[in-house]
Amino acid sequence: MANFFTSSIGRKFIQSISGAFLILFLALHVTINFFTVIDSAKGEFGAPDGLFQLGCDFMSLPIVKIMVPVLALGFLIHIIYGIYLTVVNLKARGGLKRYESGSKGKADSWSSRNMVVLGLVILGILAFHLTHFWAKMQLLDFMGEEAWNPYLLILKTFQNPVILCIYILWFVAIWLHLNHGFWSMFQTVGWNNQIWLKRLKVIGIVVSTLLCLAFVCVAVNGYIEAHCDTASAQYVKPLLDQIAMLK
Repeated sequence: MANFFTSSIGRKFIQSISGAFLILFLALHVTINFFTVIDSAKGEFGAPDGLFQLGCDFMSLPIVKIMVPVLALGFLIHIIYGIYLTVVNLKARGGLKRYESGSKGKADSWSSRNMVVLGLVILGILAFHLTHFWAKMQLLDFMGEEAWNPYLLILKTFQNPVILCIYILWFVAIWLHLNHGFWSMFQTVGWNNQIWLKRLKVIGIVVSTLLCLAFVCVAVNGYIEAHCDTASAQYVKPLLDQIAMLK
């Protein structure tokens, strides 16, 4: 068993399983956040009984509070272990000088050759993201303090166009990462025949595109709500007044 986890196959298996945690975590996360877009369409962005608030209440259930940290841990392991594997592979193949050779496989995509770069971008902006949301919601709740209104956090974060662009960059990096990672995950666990590999590549593009488009919609919708006087005015204006008092 020890040999399995230190072998090339074992390492890829760990990375694939932790990648599944990443996809599940993102799917759960974006589903709850996309409720803000639905609230906006109904003119209820910021409503105390809005769909997003109900989603946040769902996330506070004991079973979800246990599940989310487990998925998040798998997410973190996936990124850190991916960096470790890249360092190991670089050493085994002669370091960075191996890129001086022009013989790259035709099947290699930009994403597959730069997974560690994408991982670092994702990890870096993830830390940035945690200071905006996790630290002001889950962390405060864990410490027994009053958490911020989630609608307020979205408006405060995405009203800044620079921060909005940083988040969109993050979503693009996730999209590129998932495009390769999705089918690679299944290939590692044995779904590697040519028929299914082609299908999985298409499914991977569809899944990663849907996830990342939904995230972009959430961010852009937050920006629009923060700058549009007519959108959900009865609920948004009090939140914007709170933001003005925080400055």
